[in-house]
Amino acid sequence: MRYYSLNRQSPDVDFREATIRGQAPDKGLYFPERVPKLAASFFEQMGQMSKEEVAYEIMQPYIGNTIDTGTLKKIVAETINFPFPLVPVNEQIDSLELFHGPTLAFKDVGARFMSRCLGYFSRNQDKKTTVLVATSGDTGGAVANGFLGVDGVEVIILYPSGKVSQVQELQLTTCGQNITALEVKGSFDDCQAMVKDAFMDADLQQYLQLTSANSINVARWLPQQLYYFFALQQWTDKENFPVISVPSGNFGNICAGLLARYSGLPIPTFIAACNVNDTISAFLTTGIHTPKETISTVSNAMDVGNPSNLIRIIELFKIAGVPVKNILQSVTVTDAETIDCISSVYDKYGYLLDPHGAVAYHALEKCTGPDQKGIMLETAHPVKFPDTVKKAIGKEPQVPDVIQPLFQLQKQAINISPSFSVLKEWLLSR
Repeated sequence: MRYYSLNRQSPDVDFREATIRGQAPDKGLYFPERVPKLAASFFEQMGQMSKEEVAYEIMQPYIGNTIDTGTLKKIVAETINFPFPLVPVNEQIDSLELFHGPTLAFKDVGARFMSRCLGYFSRNQDKKTTVLVATSGDTGGAVANGFLGVDGVEVIILYPSGKVSQVQELQLTTCGQNITALEVKGSFDDCQAMVKDAFMDADLQQYLQLTSANSINVARWLPQQLYYFFALQQWTDKENFPVISVPSGNFGNICAGLLARYSGLPIPTFIAACNVNDTISAFLTTGIHTPKETISTVSNAMDVGNPSNLIRIIELFKIAGVPVKNILQSVTVTDAETIDCISSVYDKYGYLLDPHGAVAYHALEKCTGPDQKGIMLETAHPVKFPDTVKKAIGKEPQVPDVIQPLFQLQKQAINISPSFSVLKEWLLSR
């Protein structure tokens, strides 16, 4: 499998080089030269296959011969060694719970897969690989956990000061070892812009072997397809497949779902469930993507005014020859609606949503009729957002045992201003 830059001004590369580079030299995102189509027999047998078997079959064509079979099977097994339960909320809506990994967030899958791939690729290199990543919330903790202690790799995480929850911040600032956190006095878009500029800087490229662990990196982005296959493994009504509602910020997750659909997964429609940072809504109406200033919300991991992966969605639909609006809808959900949704779902069904899951739930409820069933993605554990949950239901969520030790740790972060020149100076002076 080869990967081309969406700016089409750089040479094609294999999976190994796309992973190590993160972004093409021409500033474009990498995209696979073809989307593997799965045989009908695969879907007939999927219900009897293990998660590991499904995951290997999905990922192997994208990796090609850059990782041997035995190693890839081991990487896949370690990536998904926790549950992905499909939990009924009511008669119409199921929740695909993606928060049962080590940092209680859906991004554990991509971070674990990428860390193991990069560790494999770095094993015979003299030069250390530096992973530079921006986070709006859960990416930082997942990347820190996934890469902690990986030989030959150092991780530098940029996060917006005061715009992530306490648990999220502790997860990304308390690891030590090969993990460093930079607290940026700005927005996530500032952090993301600084990271992108770093990849394009000639001085840094000469001094460091840089890559990114955001969903711009194919090794972070592509494994997110697995959620959707695991959902349909558990779906019992094979005559009526569900609409899927995805909390959407940087659009890596929903783009991976659309990729899975193009491979043959029988999902009729996707809903991009957005908070008020909803550039996708205007795009679906006008066909023009217009970035806007980021607005802080209670669903902070989705506070992205210029989503990187929208360009991949556009490319995918161009290849498919299908109008985007035929398959993808968008719904904007306010903070007030988010909090009300957490409250009402908890009162009616006893199910506790986190703010991002609440955005997805509200969007799904708004878009589906009485006969349509759907799945919403619950992407993070409610414990990461105690203030919002308490505002909605009058009490904070119960803290899982796995989180308790975090509160005994001391945050370690370096404060910097939202300026690429400041970041560059810091990187070169270490």
